[in-house]
Amino acid sequence: MQPKPPLWRDRTAAGRELAERWADLRGRNDTLLIALPRGGVAVGAAMADGLGLPLATWAVRKITDPSWPEVAIGAVAPGGVVLWGDPEQATGLSLQQRSQLVRQQQAELLRRQSRYGDPDPRSLAGLHLVVVDDGIATGLTARAALMSLRRLGPASLGLAVPVVDRRLVAELEALVERLEMLAVVPHLQAVGPWYERFEQLDDSAVIKLLARSGQLTGAGRRGGIES
Repeated sequence: MQPKPPLWRDRTAAGRELAERWADLRGRNDTLLIALPRGGVAVGAAMADGLGLPLATWAVRKITDPSWPEVAIGAVAPGGVVLWGDPEQATGLSLQQRSQLVRQQQAELLRRQSRYGDPDPRSLAGLHLVVVDDGIATGLTARAALMSLRRLGPASLGLAVPVVDRRLVAELEALVERLEMLAVVPHLQAVGPWYERFEQLDDSAVIKLLARSGQLTGAGRRGGIES
């Protein structure tokens, strides 16, 4: 039976349900939850609470069409990862325009890395990483993040997400060792309708969630991972 929205009260409820799927990881000291800001942080915080796992963020930014800002055409992630979506959407842009769009999002990516205290990439080698988001409609930011993290040499990569577009499942499965989804739906246009409450999170909300999970020290910087 095809699920119909909404399925969760809020991102916290979805995170708690996802934590049950990953119960075998509870309390492990070689595993880190990696939330994609901003919405993924609320899901990740609930998972971290339920599993007793540390939580970090990993900045990734969507590139949108200048003429239609609601349309994603690409994504950037740390380590110089630049991913473009449908070629037909980008062909109308000159190389200079595309370069400018990438630079703009890389600047915001750097700001978020500093603001949220993303971990030193070198500290992630050899860890089991579980990437968390609040929903995947185009797959661009999730794929960019996974490609970026894979380059760091983790022991494994997992992906935890409440709702995913069915067309993306095979592609996402190829990028991770484990994929856990609560709902797979056809032609997912927007993530928000699947939650009764889907408020936009600002920087202060993200930092509060990370602080609640004990992942921030000092002026918004994340502390090290205990081994």
